[in-house]
Amino acid sequence: MSGMIGNATEDTGAAPNGSRRAQLLLLAGIGAATAAAHLGNNFTTYLIGGLIDRYGFTPAQMGVWSMTELLAFAVSMFLVAPRVASLSPRWLMIAAGVLVAAGQFASAGLSGFAPLLAGRIATGFGFGLANTALNLAASRTRLAARAVSVGIAFQTALYTVLNLVLPQVGARHGVGGMFVALGAVVAVLTLSAVWLPDAAAAPVNRPSGVRAAPMTADSWRVIAAMALFSFGSLAIWPFVERTAHAIGLSAVAFGRYQSLATLACATSNVVLAIVVARLRVGWALAAALLVCGLSCAALTTVASAPAFATALVLYNVSWLLVYPLIIGIACMIDPGGRLSVLCSGTWLLTMALGSLITGLSVQKLGAYTLVGPFGLLFCIAAIIVVMPLALRSAQDRADVL
Repeated sequence: MSGMIGNATEDTGAAPNGSRRAQLLLLAGIGAATAAAHLGNNFTTYLIGGLIDRYGFTPAQMGVWSMTELLAFAVSMFLVAPRVASLSPRWLMIAAGVLVAAGQFASAGLSGFAPLLAGRIATGFGFGLANTALNLAASRTRLAARAVSVGIAFQTALYTVLNLVLPQVGARHGVGGMFVALGAVVAVLTLSAVWLPDAAAAPVNRPSGVRAAPMTADSWRVIAAMALFSFGSLAIWPFVERTAHAIGLSAVAFGRYQSLATLACATSNVVLAIVVARLRVGWALAAALLVCGLSCAALTTVASAPAFATALVLYNVSWLLVYPLIIGIACMIDPGGRLSVLCSGTWLLTMALGSLITGLSVQKLGAYTLVGPFGLLFCIAAIIVVMPLALRSAQDRADVL
């Protein structure tokens, strides 16, 4: 990634001739912001299982609970998107850490459904601010897809450990212990905010003073692709631990499989960061979307532990390849960062709707079986929408690099 993403200075993080140390610190900040922003949607599944087991909440209630956090996540990003060019990634990350840590610590002592929903609003807003911080920092580099990929590699390496540790914390200290553990992780990650840019800055790959590009047909196409992809692939995600439980896997066993999956994600994103500048983006994106849809379908239809583990690994890896590729296309269309923030907000909004629909359908039908195959159909629709744009972006990429 060095030499391609831009280099940090003390104030802006965007000067193209900064030191290698500044580059590495910027990367570390992006990685920590990525990990902090996605703790919720990666580990809420453990909290949902713990809350169902401890307090007897229904799947529909947990669908609402998950949706509330995701909606707050999306709303915070949509609120800041119009002002994104003038915001400081560093201070966004600090505000995010305070909100998320406070929400998690407070939730550890709560048992009522309404107070727990309030905690999800706080954490959701915090996750949205952290995600905005990382999108802004990445958009101020020469190749945003590479910056996001390196951040995801850091995130998934950390999550490999957390997937092993968090179920053990839950077994010993209950769901309250898991809330505290996740709040502590965010508090530590927030310290990395000092490595993020402290002020607004123009992207390094465009002339100084360039603002966000106007919304065009291509802008709406990439947003539509993100919506279809995230709605289809993530509707099952908050309940995936429950689908594992339905075929006889314990939370600890699921954690081991998820740890393996996140380790594979870290490896695949390191590879993506290395080859993305030479990658045929359109075909790579289509392949990753198809694998994501097929593995999503398998997660709710297979009945054996090895098949479930294989599907889980492919699902995680393909999802975390599709996301940076779409964000990279968004940053090429709008290097100011607004479109990438809107794409991330769309991802959360459609995931929230998917979580609610999944919770309600499972409550009515009593099974998760149909959720995965519908996800496959939506991923195929995303391929149809994004392919022309992805192929065109590959032709335009030389102007960006």
